[in-house]
Amino acid sequence: MDISLLAFGLVAFATVATPGPTVLLALSNGSRFGMMRAGAGIVGAGLSDLVLMTAAAAGLGAILATSAFWFSVVKWIGAIYLAWLGIQMLRSSAAPGNATKGTTTASTEGAPLRLFRKSFLVAATNPKGYLFFAAFLPQFVDPGEPLFGQYATLAVIFVAIDLAVMTAYAALGVNTMRFIRERGALLLERSCGVVMLSLAGGLALYKRT
Repeated sequence: MDISLLAFGLVAFATVATPGPTVLLALSNGSRFGMMRAGAGIVGAGLSDLVLMTAAAAGLGAILATSAFWFSVVKWIGAIYLAWLGIQMLRSSAAPGNATKGTTTASTEGAPLRLFRKSFLVAATNPKGYLFFAAFLPQFVDPGEPLFGQYATLAVIFVAIDLAVMTAYAALGVNTMRFIRERGALLLERSCGVVMLSLAGGLALYKRT
């Protein structure tokens, strides 16, 4: 495979570490529900990476890049879902620190399957992810060599980096709870909600290039 795995890893790290929807969810989940439950969302983000990379390798990214209709369909699904998550964060009534204290609402919101689904769908419904991988991966793939092994190697590296970065953000959320009061933690949740709505608006305005 005629690629620089180090270069790929550095670019992957810069891409993953840049604050986005999955980063906000990892930070929010860590601050509200602790590392154990936040881990479910982190796994969801990792699985979404595999879906995006597989779809890009199969040509879905090229379809979204050339089809205005399907691009718009995926874009608006993603934008609406991000907006819904942002509204949920703004309306959250359970204080972040109380998520582990057994309240019914917090327990439901912090259910591992629910956190997994949120993180997975945030990435899987974002057309920018498909376009990114469709343009990014081929630069590190040698078409003269078997493709499966090359894509598998790149997927393992990218997912490992993503899991590590998401874990770091979740841990940041957990540690933040040790230094701020309940009201401050709830303000953090509201701030994440505002940013999520901003990302939804940005995605709604996003156009193919």
